Amino acid sequence: MLDSNAPVMVDNIPDKIGKYTIINEVGRGSTGTVYLSHDPYYGRDVAIKLYNHEAEQDSSSARVARKMFFNEAHMVGMLQHPNILPIYDAGEEDGRYYVVMEHIHGARTLSAYCRPDNLLPLNEVVELVFKCAKALHYAHTRGVVHRDIKPGNIMLTVDNDIRIVDFGIAILRDADISRIDGIAGSPSYMSPEQIQSEEITARTDIYAIGTVAYELLTGHRPFKASNLAKLMHKILYATPEPIHKHRSDVPEDLEEVVTRAVRKRPDERWDNGLELGAALTRVHQGLRRRYGVIDERERLTLLRGLSFFHEFSHGEIRELLRAGEWREYGAGENIVKEGEMDDRFFVLLHGDVDVVSHGETVGRLSRGGCFGESSYVATARRAATIRSVSDVTLLAMTSTMLETLSMSCQLRFNQMFLRSLIRRLHQSPPAE
Repeated sequence: MLDSNAPVMVDNIPDKIGKYTIINEVGRGSTGTVYLSHDPYYGRDVAIKLYNHEAEQDSSSARVARKMFFNEAHMVGMLQHPNILPIYDAGEEDGRYYVVMEHIHGARTLSAYCRPDNLLPLNEVVELVFKCAKALHYAHTRGVVHRDIKPGNIMLTVDNDIRIVDFGIAILRDADISRIDGIAGSPSYMSPEQIQSEEITARTDIYAIGTVAYELLTGHRPFKASNLAKLMHKILYATPEPIHKHRSDVPEDLEEVVTRAVRKRPDERWDNGLELGAALTRVHQGLRRRYGVIDERERLTLLRGLSFFHEFSHGEIRELLRAGEWREYGAGENIVKEGEMDDRFFVLLHGDVDVVSHGETVGRLSRGGCFGESSYVATARRAATIRSVSDVTLLAMTSTMLETLSMSCQLRFNQMFLRSLIRRLHQSPPAE
């Protein structure tokens, strides 16, 4: 909803809404339009959601939009948690309702990481779901049940943090005036009690975050069907495909945590987000022991120590860590081969590699070096083999993944990569 990587520029956007100056449109949905705006009082950019209230709207749609506005307006200053998108203000102008929220530059929703070809590492999934569980527990203790938790309502910032957004259909304890009754939410992430219009509790959100975890781990939703009736029948009576059938490296204890979260009966799920978070903490500790996982803080520190990354901001390095791949090779392995077509860039984080051309070693690269400049030329083939001299650790980045980064991060990476290449060309004959 608030992903501003690719602003939508359209005509006829308002110059101002309330005291806020409109910059451009960044998102549009069934209930309203989101604008990047500027708050002159605090001197900060904000996001404004302007609810649809057109004359041609049918009265039921208009009523729902008004109720969603009142729900979110009720949240102003109510939920102050680092992983919940803050709502700063709400108002009405010319019969149109709006809410003012934090603007998250460069953020994207978790939907981007729910595809089988673009899954996050296991430890990152565990950390993200842990943060969601803790944030939901905070909301639940204040009488708020979100009831529309899904990947599209969880933003991932460039600092690899999350924000839960869109409390438009939330249930607020002791706030009947804004309540949206009946079936409400996104069908694929609804719990059995939700689609049957039964009592909604904190465990309803636990079910939803369990479905999000399932999708982040596998790239598939627990249930899919050709129509809504079949989907609801599966949610009520079917058992999801075991996670390990989709992804064999998911440890048993992690699968058990997610499976418990999506059980049919609410009383069989985790009691609350705090309990779910504790279980995920144990899983994360197990992952570190089992796979020797280097957590993000350690990786960030390692990259910060390399001259290649000295000019990158904290957020830009986190972007690279999320989009890149951490690769390790033993001594004597070919990392890239002469003559192959390959679109990967590499930054050497640990160890040494030889540059081999036509069977002869023509150079050596050490910690902080980079290679893969042929990736800048479409259809170009590798002009040399890169072979590890010792155990090496690399950050690998494909040209496709590089394009998903923010513009500032792309420019910084290209600048440093080309600077390193020019420095190497001055020192010795070109290797690639």
